[in-house]
Amino acid sequence: MGKAGEAFEKLLSIMDELREKCPWDRKQTLESLRQLTLEEVYELTEAIDLRDWQALREETGDVLLHLVFYARIANEQQQFDITEVIEKLCQKLIERHPHIYGERTVADAEEVKRNWEQIKLQEGKSSVLSGVPSYLPALVKAIRLQEKAAQVGFEWENTDQVWEKVQEEMAELQEAIARQHQQQIEEELGDLLFALVNYARFLRVDAEKALEAANRKFKNRFQMMEQHIKQTGKDITQLNLQEMDAIWDKVKSASRA
Repeated sequence: MGKAGEAFEKLLSIMDELREKCPWDRKQTLESLRQLTLEEVYELTEAIDLRDWQALREETGDVLLHLVFYARIANEQQQFDITEVIEKLCQKLIERHPHIYGERTVADAEEVKRNWEQIKLQEGKSSVLSGVPSYLPALVKAIRLQEKAAQVGFEWENTDQVWEKVQEEMAELQEAIARQHQQQIEEELGDLLFALVNYARFLRVDAEKALEAANRKFKNRFQMMEQHIKQTGKDITQLNLQEMDAIWDKVKSASRA
């Protein structure tokens, strides 16, 4: 057994001990761990976005612990164990990579993705879109739905066509606003956001990552504005919008410089 195997065996052994001896670990269920797992995945995502390798190593371990924990609980319920999880994963990877483990040839990564979708349909999936989890955040879900549809050819031909769709949805939103129809406004705004996500995809921009970067930039600049106001001896609630906007412009220029 190599070092990786030995380390994994050690992890499984520790998990068994914790489940048997630690009051907190004994108390956990699939449901109680669910939210904690989501938090760990978001922390992993943040480490990836920040390119923080030390944090990435730690957060990868935290996510791995949760996966081992789920397998341990399932084993207690006589459903499956970690060995079955790994064996099933290996089988799926082999079956879905016939260009590596079979005789099929592929030209590029895009063809690999198309083959992947075809294989999943052959495995009994009811829809190309069935692999997109319903619980995904809306922005991420929009990206995944569009990517899945594109793999079977349901796709615009070029970026100009997608931009025309964005403009079309923007015009429909303006019409709904003019009619003051709140339900239609919400619907058309959703269509516009969906079209913008698609446009970002054609520009080879990760819309989720781009929005998170914008969130982070806004947060940093707003906090810099707050700090600037405090240095003048005032409180942000004492300033009007024009005053705050003037400071915001200074902060914005400084951050760009």
